[in-house]
Amino acid sequence: MCSFCNQRSITGQAYQPNARDIADTLSKAADDLGCKAENTEIAFFGGSFTAIDRDYMLELLGAAKPYVGRFSGIRISTRPDCIDDEVLSLLKEHGVTSIELGAQSMDNSVLELNNRGHSAEDVISASKLIKSYSFSLGLQMMTGLYGSDFDKDIKTAEAFIALKPDTVRIYPTVIMKGTALADHYASGMYIPYTLEKSVALCSRLIVMFERENIRIIRLGLHYSDSLVKDSLGGNYHPAFKELCESEIFYNSFIESTKNISSKKLDVYINQKSLSKFLGQKKSNLKRLNELGYDITVDFDNDLSKYELKIGEIR
Repeated sequence: MCSFCNQRSITGQAYQPNARDIADTLSKAADDLGCKAENTEIAFFGGSFTAIDRDYMLELLGAAKPYVGRFSGIRISTRPDCIDDEVLSLLKEHGVTSIELGAQSMDNSVLELNNRGHSAEDVISASKLIKSYSFSLGLQMMTGLYGSDFDKDIKTAEAFIALKPDTVRIYPTVIMKGTALADHYASGMYIPYTLEKSVALCSRLIVMFERENIRIIRLGLHYSDSLVKDSLGGNYHPAFKELCESEIFYNSFIESTKNISSKKLDVYINQKSLSKFLGQKKSNLKRLNELGYDITVDFDNDLSKYELKIGEIR
């Protein structure tokens, strides 16, 4: 088992559904969503879907297949070393449209230290094979793993970009009780990133993927009571994405004002980005006020969600 895995604590899920559960859930969801269902995917997550018992996998897909017409398709997550022509043909036949790979890192030494059981080369070959079958490709990475560092995490993102996925998920490592990583942490072998370091890193990753038009569909783990109860180290934050987005605006402001002597400035942002620019509890505004800036915020809705313009107030 990989060093960080305690799947039930992360997902809060301890029950394995059967075909009837799937059919009942999808029937109710389709009725509740109405016409919105056609823009919603059926998803099998929380493990390596193509690594489970083959009969069970086909049972679940068989239960979901009749609903594919009401939903936009089926999304699954799996391991890079559990992809081949046979399984991709089966997935295609049963209406699967999107496949996400739990790559986690593209550094082989990090993968080995964390007992992942696959290599970066497996990620590359699986990604190319998935795309050759015209599935939507998603890649999942973890930052701050045992044996990793800032530079290795940036290089993983660069390797992802080279594979041209449609989507990515970014998960800062959370130490779960009952894992090898928890033992490494207790012994002092593993020192996790601080929350501040994770925010600094992931704000850069957002910019990297956005620049390449690769959609980030998740940043940070979903909240669950068991996740909070069973995690160690205090580096989990339920609003992690918002912290990173605020950091992007803070860094952009500092960069944009390098050659501006005035401290009395007009900042133009997209109206939808106001809370991101201000930061949680107006933390960005407080940081900038402490640097002596007197800021007026105006809106220019032609700007992208992470873009800002600076003007001097005369």
